[in-house]
Amino acid sequence: MTITDLYDYCLSKPGVTEHFPFDEDTLVFKVGGKMFALSSLSQWESGNATINLKCDPDRAEELRAEYDGIKPGYHMSKVHWNTVIVNSDVPAKLLRELIAHSYELVFNSLTKKLKSEISGI
Repeated sequence: MTITDLYDYCLSKPGVTEHFPFDEDTLVFKVGGKMFALSSLSQWESGNATINLKCDPDRAEELRAEYDGIKPGYHMSKVHWNTVIVNSDVPAKLLRELIAHSYELVFNSLTKKLKSEISGI
């Protein structure tokens, strides 16, 4: 996955916006004003790309046990967030699934009103 792939995939989800709330390096994708994916642009440039993604706590533990490229969330809640090392032993298909899972977790936590607005209902 490239940074362009990440960018395009995240922005293809309904209601997603991009932000730099922490600094000029950390790209954050949000839905309904809540973060679901974070990544350092300088890490992509240096070839050490990682993405922080929200994850169901039980699934997070299973994934960390199965893949060396999935670690507890760096600078995040270690229970609810994983850091995924791009171009590691994590297959590209799984990485996309984890991004989608993170998006869904955050989207489903939004109010009914906000979910309806995002969904265009």
